[in-house]
Amino acid sequence: MPNNIIQTILKSTSNIKAYEVRITLSAFLLAFVLMASYYLLRPVRDAMASDWSDAEVSTLWSLTFLFSFIAVSIYGKAISQIKLRYLVPSVYAFFAVSFACFYIATHVFDNQTLLDKSFYVWLSVFSLFHISVFWSLMADTFNKEQATRLFAFIATGASVGAIAGPAIPALLIKSMGTEKLLLIAALLLFATFPLVLFLQHLKNSDLHIHNSIENIDFSIGGNPLAGFTEFLKSPYLLTIGAFILLYTSVSSFVYFELKNLMVDFDRETRTQIWAGMDLAVNILTIFTAMFATGRIARRFGLSSTLALIPIIIVVGLLILTAAPLLAVVVVIQIVRRAGNYAVTRPAREMLFTAIDQESRFKAKPVIDIVIYRGGDMLNAWVFTALTQGFGFGLSVLAGIGAVIAAIWAITGIYLGKRFKKSTF
Repeated sequence: MPNNIIQTILKSTSNIKAYEVRITLSAFLLAFVLMASYYLLRPVRDAMASDWSDAEVSTLWSLTFLFSFIAVSIYGKAISQIKLRYLVPSVYAFFAVSFACFYIATHVFDNQTLLDKSFYVWLSVFSLFHISVFWSLMADTFNKEQATRLFAFIATGASVGAIAGPAIPALLIKSMGTEKLLLIAALLLFATFPLVLFLQHLKNSDLHIHNSIENIDFSIGGNPLAGFTEFLKSPYLLTIGAFILLYTSVSSFVYFELKNLMVDFDRETRTQIWAGMDLAVNILTIFTAMFATGRIARRFGLSSTLALIPIIIVVGLLILTAAPLLAVVVVIQIVRRAGNYAVTRPAREMLFTAIDQESRFKAKPVIDIVIYRGGDMLNAWVFTALTQGFGFGLSVLAGIGAVIAAIWAITGIYLGKRFKKSTF
């Protein structure tokens, strides 16, 4: 009886078929654990940024791009050596160990500023790496038709984790401090190991996918930079990269404005504010992803789904040009991030079900991590130049952002049409 009730609920929200229930819920749980581990630490990282100038943060974003490039290259080498069955859990175990090392470092090193900046860069690398690898696994697990129905629901697991994660620092940061959060995040990442193995088992047992192409008991050959080659030779992947760059332009500008507006608050207060924003974003994300995204994708197609949030952001930024207020920036940030997690990100991940397995694991991290962080780096320096060099205020920056968001929407429409016609 409980199983029938669960199946009825899942079918009504996301049209999940009976044989897909176990693997979809397992993917949901994995997304939950991964995002909870990250969102434990995200408010701590973001609170640090207000202690530094725009130029300092731009430098850190440049270092993040550099380390992201190195990390993706190492990952490309690992793909050629490690069986796919163990590749994903090995990535998460590596990051778990790294956070444990940061915990030890807080009790050993005296240069707190250097440690804070190192943590800021490393968590920024992790923030894209762990979720990119997760969605590579999802694109390799489900086909195009299943992705349209299931990815929004699976993304809801990430949103629930993103609520559970910041709830801890938001409520307990004053009493427990920030160092212990590193250990909790490490333990959560170690817990993903059995979850990934179980998910891979269900791919064979429930979805009955065990042909030679989609095998997980072999490693994908090639050199560490093969993912960059795959990306550069594919117009389809290049357009996805452009979509990411446009997204980072908008998100970077909003982030810097919020950072500067919080400069007068102390570190712990900033942590609570960022955590509170995370809670608001992810509550909104859950309801949108569970009840709206899948229906929008099925009824209106992927083009409309990809363009929806950029169009809303255009409107929001035009309002900001007329009313350059902190409250408006906060609303734009919440809507932008919730819309990305609930609508744009699941829709974007559907695009990768139309490419081959090698591209999913090699080229996708190049787009998700290197191109994303490259966009962050470029946009950070552009923002610094516009504010500190040209003295532009919030209204002018919002107008520039509105134009970028409009191009972002057009790119999404084009990608949706390519996906519909794809026979990759």
